[in-house]
Amino acid sequence: MTAAAVVAVGGLAFAGPIPTAQAETHGDAIQQRMDKLVGVDRHPGALAAVRDRRGSTRSYTAGIGDLRTSANVPANGRVRIGSASKMFASVVVLQLVGEGKVELDASIETYLPGLVRGRGIDAGKITVRQLLQHNSGLPDYTDSMFKTMGDFFPYQHVYLEPRELVDLANAAEGRPSGGGWSYSNTNYVLAGLIAQRVTGRPFNELVTTRVIQRIGLRDTYVPGVGEEGIRGPHPSGYQRDPATEKLVDFTQMDPSWGWGAGQLISTPGDINSFLRALLDGKLLKPAQLAQMRSTIPTDPQLGRGYGLGLFSISLSCGGVAWGHRGDIPGFSTADGATDDGRAATVVVTSLTGSVNDQSVDAERAALVDAALCAK
Repeated sequence: MTAAAVVAVGGLAFAGPIPTAQAETHGDAIQQRMDKLVGVDRHPGALAAVRDRRGSTRSYTAGIGDLRTSANVPANGRVRIGSASKMFASVVVLQLVGEGKVELDASIETYLPGLVRGRGIDAGKITVRQLLQHNSGLPDYTDSMFKTMGDFFPYQHVYLEPRELVDLANAAEGRPSGGGWSYSNTNYVLAGLIAQRVTGRPFNELVTTRVIQRIGLRDTYVPGVGEEGIRGPHPSGYQRDPATEKLVDFTQMDPSWGWGAGQLISTPGDINSFLRALLDGKLLKPAQLAQMRSTIPTDPQLGRGYGLGLFSISLSCGGVAWGHRGDIPGFSTADGATDDGRAATVVVTSLTGSVNDQSVDAERAALVDAALCAK
């Protein structure tokens, strides 16, 4: 996979976060699967939260939380969630749709006139819906930034404004809108800018007030400008340096280049709480939730589709799960929730491209499937 691919690849009050049990360390099936994700040639650490249909949540950890100190992985620790942030961004925009402030099928020129330009791009034919569904044809600015895994390092401590990210995309060649699903982080930077334009408020504030605070997420936040650390208990995140083949601590980084596409910090338990609040109708009106879940195919062989900021994932036990994977240097998140009340989130502390045994990625997906299919 290219570096850009692994980066790509977010009304009623909610009572608050679901209670989290202490990390399980004995031999249940999920713990056994967790233990296989870590070790030599695999990830340094892993943490997970699994919620059953009755609302009971269990936290799991495996591996080492800090390779320098040999500290344990903190149960339900805070992590960077990368592109899982897109679910939160999409909710903000769809709330504005429900309030009549944004039209899904209006051109982005309606809200951001003259901002999107470049070879092969007609911004007048690109709609807000196409941004949220990755059907716009816009180039991904991360393709210009990260051509190889080693390209992450020059940007580790660099702050970038959202308009600079759009300029990177404008310098690349696009393709006609509506030509099929094509993942691009640029779409969600533009979605955030539209939300700012119609409300007159900073996008980070909108995510905080309209999503995080609204449903009482205690461990989820948007990093402040220039904030490079992770607040509270957290494992360290690692990135392999291709020059030395050694894992480098990448926990401290400026996530501004992710912005609306991938800068949030959260925990496995909070991601599960968000997914449950979303599917239970506590964040969006029924019409907008239905639109969010209206998918186009992304990988028919795997039974996957993409709605407006949500993947639909076919389960081995039948039915589908809803969620959004998130990759950012140091951390990789896989999650899903079902309509019967289940939810599962698993985070590992390095990207798949930083491990030698890349079969571990399929094992992590199988873990989420097993957790959502457990009887």
